[in-house]
Amino acid sequence: MKPNRLFWKFFIILWLAQFATALGVGVLIWTHSHENLPPPPPLLHEFRDGTVGPETSPSHRPLPPRSILPPLMPIAVGSVVNLFFAWWLAGYFARPIQTLHEVFEAEASGKLDTRIGTRMGRGQNELVALGQDFDRMAERLQQLVESQRRLLHDVSHELRSPLARLQAAADLLQQQPERAQEFIERIQRDTGRIDTLVGELLTLARLDAGTTDGLDEAIDFGEIVADVIDDASFEAAANACSITTDADDPLFALGNRELLHRALENVVRNAVQSTANNSSIEVSAHTIVGRLIVTVGDRGPGVPDGDLEAIFEPFFRSGARMPSGYGLGLAIARRVALTHHGRITAANRPGGGLLVTIDLPAAK
Repeated sequence: MKPNRLFWKFFIILWLAQFATALGVGVLIWTHSHENLPPPPPLLHEFRDGTVGPETSPSHRPLPPRSILPPLMPIAVGSVVNLFFAWWLAGYFARPIQTLHEVFEAEASGKLDTRIGTRMGRGQNELVALGQDFDRMAERLQQLVESQRRLLHDVSHELRSPLARLQAAADLLQQQPERAQEFIERIQRDTGRIDTLVGELLTLARLDAGTTDGLDEAIDFGEIVADVIDDASFEAAANACSITTDADDPLFALGNRELLHRALENVVRNAVQSTANNSSIEVSAHTIVGRLIVTVGDRGPGVPDGDLEAIFEPFFRSGARMPSGYGLGLAIARRVALTHHGRITAANRPGGGLLVTIDLPAAK
């Protein structure tokens, strides 16, 4: 363990300051007490006639003896008291800092489950609050690292299947050249899937890194709603489903048009893929007290209550809803909402299905 230099610095500085204070106060009291001593009684003198009276030449009276040193006992007692007080105060400040140093070293060495707990003390003060802030930071850091590990595992898993099919198609193409067209179509299809996955991962990484621009532009969100509904209607018609819209006009949002279009499209396509046949998907968009509230409701199987938050994690697929894709659509939608200082939530509808709500800042 490294020597606690900070403790000794605190201790020496505090003790010297208090010792100097005690010394100064002692010297001041000693000086003041001697300046205000009462005058000595007059000397008696025996005159020639035998009478005794005061000395007539007071200037020759001997002065009372004056101590060269100030009273050492009060200073000595004060110094001992200050010694213990400085020791306690130096430890009070140095120990929490030493604790922080130890936990930071543990975190840096990879022990992300290290926490301070009550080692910074109890009660309510700045040092305890600092320890609590560190624990929250460490908890969030551990969650992010574990999330990145899961993401890397999931990406590897998702890439393994199309890559294996590509390898198999290439081998079969060499062995059976007469089926070249069939194998080429398979290669093109799997190549497109890999390209889609990589594109979504790049979008997710760009949002996590905060490298997006144009987040303060006023855009016509009504056009985005119309474009998304127009494109999704073709896919919904294949399942005999319809999409109804209830939106304010005009409708403006503050943010990046491309990202907001991507987020709404992902939510609507997820609803189209999950809703029951011959049902209706309801999309509403309204401005309420400076906020843009967008809801997308379907009539699918819904989501277990325990998965309502997890469906916004990358590669998560609920057992009740198995839409096509890689499970990145809702994750991207949430990142877009957070990037725009908004939020996205999901809830099960009373009559069945899922209701996704996007809350964004509205533009004037």
